[in-house]
Amino acid sequence: MRRALNYKHLHYFWAVARAGGVTRAAEKLHLTPQTLSGQLKQLEESIGVLLFTPVGKRLQLTEAGRVAYSYADEMFSLAAELGEALKALPAGRALSFRVGVADAVPKSVAHRLIAPAQQLADPIRLLCREGKLENLLAELALHRLDCVLSIRPAPSGLSLRSYSHTLGSSPIGLYGPRALQLPDLAFPHCLHGQPLLLPSEDSPVREQLMEWFEEQRVVPHVVGEFDDTALMKTFARAGAGVFPAPIAIRGEIDHVYDGLLLGLAGGIKESYYAISSERRASHPGVRAMIDAAADALANP
Repeated sequence: MRRALNYKHLHYFWAVARAGGVTRAAEKLHLTPQTLSGQLKQLEESIGVLLFTPVGKRLQLTEAGRVAYSYADEMFSLAAELGEALKALPAGRALSFRVGVADAVPKSVAHRLIAPAQQLADPIRLLCREGKLENLLAELALHRLDCVLSIRPAPSGLSLRSYSHTLGSSPIGLYGPRALQLPDLAFPHCLHGQPLLLPSEDSPVREQLMEWFEEQRVVPHVVGEFDDTALMKTFARAGAGVFPAPIAIRGEIDHVYDGLLLGLAGGIKESYYAISSERRASHPGVRAMIDAAADALANP
């Protein structure tokens, strides 16, 4: 009869599988290799299957070991998430909500998405960081952020555990400064040969826009590319050229950047994601964002 699973032994197995060997894992666990090997042997005896097989000087997971590792990895990753969630609970002070905002996300869209978290019954202290998506995801992996706002889901193949929660999307319009003189042609043909400002090549919207222009047989003159969409709109306000932006912020573009909506860019939409290290978002700020995202992205 098999004995009940010893979770301490399972944790040792998980550590060895992650480290790639007993010696490395023993160093991290502050155990001797002999002690750790003995614990692994006890685990294999208790479950009645071999988890590792020696290949030269290395240990390789057996088929049973790979199955056990997938379960153990999920278990201990969830345990780490639980620890972080418990640390985040307020203890006589406002709960911190640490949000990374990728620089490609329009500032006003980020504000709309984050604002519901500040309307919770329990007070929240908001901490925002802006930067490149890759850098913010590294901060997320180190539990220095609770979530990251992005216009694209987390890239596949990352070594860090991350989950992309879809918040919604907004159609893309093309706007022009009121002072810009366009030819008396129907949209989008009035943009042929006109100065155009674009987001950087990292933006998924950019490629779609260029394909759409090609379909319409319109060739604008690209005069600027920007990582920061707020900077792009500032240049447009000064008369630098036509620019794309979500319809969700049409009111802001009209009043702040003196931009006129020329027309919609076909069916192109910009999507928004909250990337967290949790499959099920436990932080109340992240949950508030997800629950209110549809209203936040509604057209003005």
